[in-house]
Amino acid sequence: MAIQLPERFLEQMKELLGVEYEAFLESGQALHFRGLRVNTSKLKAEKFEEISPFPLKRIPWIENGFYVEEEAEASRHPYYGAGLYYLQEPSAMTPAACLPVEEGDRVLDLCAAPGGKATELGARLRGKGLLVANDISNSRAKGLLKNLELFGLPNILVTSEEPRRLGTYFKGFFDKILVDAPCSGEGMFRKDPAMVKDWTKHGPKWYATIQRELLLEAAGMLKPGGMLLYSTCTFSPMENEGAVASLLRADSSFHVCELPDYAGFSPGRPDLAAEEAEGLSEERLLQLRRCVRIYPHRMKGEGHFLALLQKEGEVPAASDREKSPACKAEKAPALCPEWEQFARALGITVPEESLRLYDGRLYSLPGELLTHPIRGLRFLRTGLYLGEVERKRFTPSQALAMTLRRENLKAWVDFSASDPRVIRYLKGESPELSDGEACSLDSGWCVVGVDGFPLGWGKVIQGQLRNKYYPGWRWQHAVG
Repeated sequence: MAIQLPERFLEQMKELLGVEYEAFLESGQALHFRGLRVNTSKLKAEKFEEISPFPLKRIPWIENGFYVEEEAEASRHPYYGAGLYYLQEPSAMTPAACLPVEEGDRVLDLCAAPGGKATELGARLRGKGLLVANDISNSRAKGLLKNLELFGLPNILVTSEEPRRLGTYFKGFFDKILVDAPCSGEGMFRKDPAMVKDWTKHGPKWYATIQRELLLEAAGMLKPGGMLLYSTCTFSPMENEGAVASLLRADSSFHVCELPDYAGFSPGRPDLAAEEAEGLSEERLLQLRRCVRIYPHRMKGEGHFLALLQKEGEVPAASDREKSPACKAEKAPALCPEWEQFARALGITVPEESLRLYDGRLYSLPGELLTHPIRGLRFLRTGLYLGEVERKRFTPSQALAMTLRRENLKAWVDFSASDPRVIRYLKGESPELSDGEACSLDSGWCVVGVDGFPLGWGKVIQGQLRNKYYPGWRWQHAVG
């Protein structure tokens, strides 16, 4: 059934596209594309391509992205439970791919839920530096946290704060910031017709105010030399080039950077941002051509807009990062026997200086959170939650299991993806072990995995495997 599009929106698209307008309208009748992005913190894209249980086709402009067929049911496969990939619309993969994150960076995803872009940013940190993932909605931030922990990312801070308040804690702190701003969603009309109703209710002007505030707050949290990626899933010049021009006018330290030139990418339109760009020099106005527009009639993806900006100034030396005021968090006792015994038995190594104990819950904090004060922030997670210390026992967390590797781990039960027992485990049942599997394990905690990748915890008692998979993650309706 054809989507009824608002007349004002159609007039805007005629002005934007000219002779390409009819091709754009025809693209609205086509099926939208589904995508899968490989978690490169766990395996290379080429390796996943080899072991993939369903057909894949490369997304040309995303190094670790693939098109996947609707009938593949990728969310129902054990590899999804192992955090090997994230299901994401192809164009939506582009912002995180275009922000040049490096190992050790301090990275902020300001509007991060549900985690599609944050999981990619975190994977590229390779366990070093810090990812702060924020969403103002506490309920959405909970889903964000799950996705980050499913990916096995240890160096995270998940917050649910107003950007302005976040800025009081992190002024000039970050190397890279992603602002995937709330928008009128014009680029998603084909995928989600319900967005048309929201557009009618609010429209570009309503979102434009929010976007400008977000950009200014983000600008204050970026250090000199740092880079900011602004993106939307809309076509509106007011929300796109207009928002970027407003930042250039408000803060002369920013300039727009070139983005990769992939076939199908369209340049920004400075001619449609005249009002917001008033007072800018012609040279700075023309920088808007370095923005990227993605149209569904040119590429196999939905509509998107991207702008990469850099803040002028020298990047501080790495040694300067340790000069933040010390955090007053309570350090875990020098000897936490419950954790030490557990970690030794399984062969898990965590730096002792990173350990912090809060009300019986043990965490391993990234170095940045050991030296930077965050007390008073509304957060859901600081670093890697290791588990709970209670009654002289240690109970490991689901998050810890997802960060582990089979190499050097002393207790591991591994199922193949085709083994029915792996689905039973994900549903919360306790699968039977064969005699050979049982006799190779001592009684106690073990990681349960699929084809060498962790899924969660189990406990072996008298040769029987007890299911300790986190109840909140158990597969129910998602698995037949």
